[in-house]
Amino acid sequence: MNRVIGYCRVSTGEQNLDMQEHAIEKYADEKGLRLVMYVEKVSSRKNNRTELNNAIKATTEGDIFVVYKLDRLARSTKELYELTEQLKEKKVDLVSINDAFDTSTPTGKAMFGMLAVFAEFERDIIQQRTKAGLDAARKRGRIGGRPAIDQKVKNRVCTLFEIGESAKDIAKEYGIGRATVYKIIRESKKQ
Repeated sequence: MNRVIGYCRVSTGEQNLDMQEHAIEKYADEKGLRLVMYVEKVSSRKNNRTELNNAIKATTEGDIFVVYKLDRLARSTKELYELTEQLKEKKVDLVSINDAFDTSTPTGKAMFGMLAVFAEFERDIIQQRTKAGLDAARKRGRIGGRPAIDQKVKNRVCTLFEIGESAKDIAKEYGIGRATVYKIIRESKKQ
């Protein structure tokens, strides 16, 4: 039996979910479908949105995944496209009430196609900016990455380690990672 899988999100604990929940409940009532609601109070910048993941896992073929607004679901066109693609693979339609986005309609399918184009465009722009930034840095004489560690510092790191200082303390003192301390020690033993 088809269901409405509702997903509501606010960024902070002080914000209210009532408007989103009410709109999704109304949508489910109008469609005459059972509603399963997933709610969370977490920033969209967080990679681990547990309730969103649970909501997507809970969907089955024929369900309708409903959000109040697309920005409640994703923070970028690329992320929105990826989530929509996941739902499409499960044969689940996506509806955004406020944005009038519904992948079960011809218009919604066309919008999904445009969304894919914009997601690809966004990826290309990011790649171009990154490449241009690296090229500009190379022209200024910078090669990227972290600066090389001076041989005197490497010698001091080895000496401190040999007299019993912990890698953690050495790393903190020289502003490097513990793994770098161990790498310096390994390299000095090979020489």
